Amino acid sequence: MGVPKKRTSKMRRDRRRAANSNLRTAVQVTKCPNCKEPVMPHRACTACGQYKGREVQPQAGA
Repeated sequence: MGVPKKRTSKMRRDRRRAANSNLRTAVQVTKCPNCKEPVMPHRACTACGQYKGREVQPQAGA
C-alpha cells in the first residue's frame, strides 16, 4: 500500500483545496417571485429589477 514519503505542507494542502472548492458547491438558482425568471439568491433580478418585493436602482459602473 502506498504511503507518502513526506508530510504535505499546510500551504500545499490549502492550495489544493482552494483549487477544487468550486467543484464541491452547486450554484443555487431560484425563481423571481415577480416575473418567474431564474435568479441567484441575494441578487436583484436582472429581468425586472426586483429584490425583496421592491424596485432596486441599478448601480453606476456595475
